Amino acid sequence: MTLAIVVLIISLVVIVAAAELFTNGIEWLGQRLELSEGVVGSVLAAVGTALPETLIPIVAVLCFGQREGDDVGIGAITGAPFMLSTLTLGLCGIAGMLFLRSGKRTKELTYNTVVMTRDLKFFILAYAIALGTAALTFHPVARYFMAGLILMIYPVYLYFTFQSSGDVGEEPEKLYLDRVLKKGSNKLRYILPQVMLGLLGIVGGAYFFVDYIQDIAEYLGFPALVLSLVVCPIATELPEKVNSILWIRQGKDTLAMGNVTGAMVFQSCIPVAFGVAFTPWNLDSGVVMTGVVAIFSASVLLLLIKLKKLSFPFLAAGAVLYVGAVTLLLNLDTAPGHGVKSHPSAEHAAPAAAPVVPAP
Repeated sequence: MTLAIVVLIISLVVIVAAAELFTNGIEWLGQRLELSEGVVGSVLAAVGTALPETLIPIVAVLCFGQREGDDVGIGAITGAPFMLSTLTLGLCGIAGMLFLRSGKRTKELTYNTVVMTRDLKFFILAYAIALGTAALTFHPVARYFMAGLILMIYPVYLYFTFQSSGDVGEEPEKLYLDRVLKKGSNKLRYILPQVMLGLLGIVGGAYFFVDYIQDIAEYLGFPALVLSLVVCPIATELPEKVNSILWIRQGKDTLAMGNVTGAMVFQSCIPVAFGVAFTPWNLDSGVVMTGVVAIFSASVLLLLIKLKKLSFPFLAAGAVLYVGAVTLLLNLDTAPGHGVKSHPSAEHAAPAAAPVVPAP
């Protein structure tokens, strides 16, 4: 147990350090390619940091059989959009308020309205189709068709993202790899290795974090649903949290918000399409509840943007919504009829002894 905690802390340090390398490198890559902040945040950073939580359900389904693999895979797939749309954006709001209060940034929340509106609309569309697919009984061929439909939403999203995402951002801080090599250059031959190094650090740190947090969760007796739907995404979503908080501190709110909302679109298209196609995609009440909460949170944010009322306090409310949903999820999981599913060993337990009836 002590070793698991030590590895967990080391993994967190690696993730934070690698995220700093990655954000610095990805900003310079966007500069060199003359990409807008919207593209850098919603596509490059979002897809790069979404890789850990994307690989986990794929590995679970392909390597661990139909029963355990499907359960863990579906939980990880649906847990990511839920956490991004509530807790991750909530942490951005909390961080923004703290940075404002401490004087580490001097302006209120500023963001590209087009980027945010587009990301949230595509997320709501893709995820609503995914939840609707689970509510219907489909032939496998029909599920493949629905998976293809969800998958094709992402190329359409990329098209609109590259068409209009604002101006190229201001020049970032000096490239970290250049600080070490002291070459006085920010060319692609230095940018790309730093991006890859940061990405490898994020993926590696998240892998060990997930591995050991699973051991700790099992040792503490977490239900299986909580483990796959909540605990795993906490680890794998850390890159988005760290990158966005770093950008919030620097006042680069379009990058920070686009990193999260872009990941929401990616997670609602690519992993979800995989889940619809290669798992039974039977969602229980707890999973459906988290999906509804995710869509509700995104819809409220979209309304606030249209009303020009979105601020750090409103973002912070997402963390409260997350806590409330997880509390409800725990109650659903421990309700009668749910406990056996979370603890398969109970199926093999010996039947209770018959009561002893005294002889007359």
